Amino acid sequence: MKIAIVGAGAIGGYLGARLAAAGEDVTFIARNRNLAAINAHGFKLILEDGSTLHAPTVRAVEQMADAGPQDAVLLTLKAHQVREVLPALRALFGPRTLVVTMINGVPWWYFHKLAGPYEGMPVTSVDPDGALAAGIECERIIGSVVYPAAELVEPGVVRVIEGNRFTLGELDGSRSERVEALSQTFMRAGFKSPVSRDIRAELWVKLWGNLSFNPISALTHATLRDICRFPLTRELAEQMMTEGQAVAESLGVHFKISLAQRIAGAEAVGAHKTSMLQDVEGGRALELEALVGAVVELGRITGVPTPTIAAIYAVTRLLGQTLAQQAGRLALQTI
Repeated sequence: MKIAIVGAGAIGGYLGARLAAAGEDVTFIARNRNLAAINAHGFKLILEDGSTLHAPTVRAVEQMADAGPQDAVLLTLKAHQVREVLPALRALFGPRTLVVTMINGVPWWYFHKLAGPYEGMPVTSVDPDGALAAGIECERIIGSVVYPAAELVEPGVVRVIEGNRFTLGELDGSRSERVEALSQTFMRAGFKSPVSRDIRAELWVKLWGNLSFNPISALTHATLRDICRFPLTRELAEQMMTEGQAVAESLGVHFKISLAQRIAGAEAVGAHKTSMLQDVEGGRALELEALVGAVVELGRITGVPTPTIAAIYAVTRLLGQTLAQQAGRLALQTI
């Protein structure tokens, strides 16, 4: 299968290296030092047990037109970064190209092909002018939920912290031949890749933690373990998750695990910095709208109150705005 990875960071690198090692034709869309490193040395993974996996055959290009049409395009960017690549993205599309959205948070396509009163409604928090919906036909999209944690330790090198599960699903819940084939491709590469008949319910299990732990960590500079073990922040996370669950259930989502189990799962990851905290420390734009702002929007749409989520969203958005205006970054240091 011919696969382009748009976003050669931690998750993109993890996917691309394993898929290439399994014999797939993988091209990374990359820039700067990452582009040079991948073309010079391939991509290397440092696995959970300390062993390494090297994929020397992968290639990287800066211009999507140089890659040409693909069988599948894996979007492994932050949610707010998709708009930046949208004009060039169509160079990767052929008549039957799949676009797999491996992005945290509420996707722009959430209400597309979702039977019910909200079918086709836009999520303006993540797609305010409809550019994403217009630029990527919903017929191409395969939804995905990314469970692993990984980090890009240097250009062309990713350390896997834990996990290897990437759930896939058609937006209409069908088990199509194309999603089954993609699942088989992922499994041959060593991933767990179940096909879900309700990808939105799977999405909410991940979002349940992201909508709370990410902004709390950005504001406090605490790890997942510390947030879960400090009584006041644990209580805050529980309140945000309770509000989020009410929103999801109003949209017909059924949670297969309890809130306590979801928090325990986050605590078990250990002293891990969330992606939003890493962005605060790196001076990068925060992935706030898809993870938090969109949940507030869904609450407004469904008439479900989200006062705690809205309050944390407000102060985290101000933090992001302040960092952007001052071109700054924040990090705690031991002295």
